[in-house]
Amino acid sequence: MIFDNNIFVLLALIVAFLVAFSATPMVISLAHKVNAIDVPKDPRRIHKKPTPLMGGLAIFYGFIVSVICFGTIDREVMGILIGCVIVVTTGIIDDIKEMKPIVKLLCQILAAAVVVYCDVRIEHFANPLSQWIGGPYIVLDYWASCAVTIFWIVGICNAVNLIDGLDGLAVGVSSIASIAMLVLTILSQNLNVAIISAAVAGAGFGFLPYNYNPAKIFMGDTGALFLGFILSCISIQGMLKMSAVITFAVPVLILGLPIFDTAFAIIRRVLTGHSPMQADRGHLHHRLLDMGFSQRRVVTILYTLTAVLCMTAVVISIKGYVRGLILICSVLVIILVSLKIMGELKDPSEYISYNADEQLTEEEDYDEKD
Repeated sequence: MIFDNNIFVLLALIVAFLVAFSATPMVISLAHKVNAIDVPKDPRRIHKKPTPLMGGLAIFYGFIVSVICFGTIDREVMGILIGCVIVVTTGIIDDIKEMKPIVKLLCQILAAAVVVYCDVRIEHFANPLSQWIGGPYIVLDYWASCAVTIFWIVGICNAVNLIDGLDGLAVGVSSIASIAMLVLTILSQNLNVAIISAAVAGAGFGFLPYNYNPAKIFMGDTGALFLGFILSCISIQGMLKMSAVITFAVPVLILGLPIFDTAFAIIRRVLTGHSPMQADRGHLHHRLLDMGFSQRRVVTILYTLTAVLCMTAVVISIKGYVRGLILICSVLVIILVSLKIMGELKDPSEYISYNADEQLTEEEDYDEKD
């Protein structure tokens, strides 16, 4: 029986991959027709030429086809799908004609409210300090549950959006995170959420070849809002509603890169007297670029960091905190030492010059292929 269930999960991943991969060229054509094009206008932009947006539509298409084919559409899943439609529609409109931030935020809150109405809520989570303080669970009343859930969903939507600064970064990180969620939901025998996780992973990896540097298309707000929304919902439905083995630390670790990068961005801007909403070049991927790494190397580093955080989350959920902390500390030391060594190989100015030439060469090769 377990084998049969895993076959459905595998099929969900494969179908989502194939549909997203096949749909992306059509979305590229559509983006040109509706003028959903990102034209670099400010120094923060890493790319130098106009690139079509709305790639998230292909990801969503692969996801929705797979879930409809293999998933069970109950009340909770229906709420999640309706919320997905709301954020994807919001993203499409924003990619074509930029929306006011407050309007976009209200649309995200609406999507989260639909999910809450359909009983997808953070009702409780395990208390990691239960041996010293309180009981095994931290239980939320109804209104606190609604507020925390909406804050979590909207927060993750924007966190994924903020790391979408390099070719392939956000979709790759999200796909790796969804694989970790897939593993945990399979281990807990939560078949329906496992299928949803597999659909997200498959659709993300299906889109990635077109988004990897040099990108033929960006996923835009269509993709960033969708991936943030669906990952936050999976984390609620697949992990935070599970037994005491899964604590709040697990989904936070799995989504650690966007969460911590966003948190540090807000703190940095507030401490320097700027608005938390003001864009800057202080994100982790910008700092790695300034160290002299190329786009592809930065993305690889951040993929690796995400994979480490995800593996740690899985180890914590299975073996406990001690082994998880040993794993993450050991690997992070290796990563930091490696970055230090690589960062000292050349003078930073030489790196920047080299990377500029490398990037130009990549774009020229890409143009020749087209």
